[in-house]
Amino acid sequence: MYNKINELIYKFSNLGLESSSDGAMMIGRAPFNGPKAWLNIIYPKIQEEEIVVLEKELGTSIPKDYKDFLTNYSNGGNFLSSTLSLDGLRRQLTRDPKANSRQPFSIITPNIYERPTNAKESYFFIGGYQWDGSLLYIDKDTNIVHCGSPDDATSKTQWESFQEMLSAELMRLYTLFDADGKPINEDVSTLPY
Repeated sequence: MYNKINELIYKFSNLGLESSSDGAMMIGRAPFNGPKAWLNIIYPKIQEEEIVVLEKELGTSIPKDYKDFLTNYSNGGNFLSSTLSLDGLRRQLTRDPKANSRQPFSIITPNIYERPTNAKESYFFIGGYQWDGSLLYIDKDTNIVHCGSPDDATSKTQWESFQEMLSAELMRLYTLFDADGKPINEDVSTLPY
C-alpha cells in the first residue's frame, strides 16, 4: 500500500527534497505559498512506546489501520500544501522561526478539544481538509473512514478503509494541481463531497 502512496507523495521530488532537524521529509518546494513552503511533508514514524502514551492521553485506542500508518509510514502528514492533512503526535511545541522543526497537526486537538458535539464515542478523528476545515474520522466500530464538516460529525462521504481513503484522495487531489503543485483553479473545492 505504501508504495502507491510514496509514488504520489514523491511525485514533486523534482521540485526539491529536504529533511528537517527533527527528521521530517519535505517534498516539492512551493515558493508561491511562501519562502519555506513545501507541497508534501511526512514525519518520522511513531515508536510503540509513544503510541502507548498517546492512547493514554487520548483516553482511547487508535484504530489499527491508523496506528499502522503512524508506526510504519509517517506520524501524520501534510499533502499538497496542507490541502489534506493527517494528524499525529506533536513531539515538541515550538514556534521559534529559527528552528528547522516540522510537526504534524496534533491528533489530540480534534479528538479532545475540538470534537464535534454529535460525534459518537467510536469516532476517531485523524485529519481534514484546509478548504473549510472538514474532518476525517474512522468509526472504530466499522473501520469505515468518514468525512464531515468541521462542527458536525454527520458523514457526507465515506471509504471502506483508511488505505482506500488515502490512496483515492491523493489520486483525486492530484488532478486539481498542475506539475508545479499549484492549484489549477483556486475556486474549485478540494473537498471529496
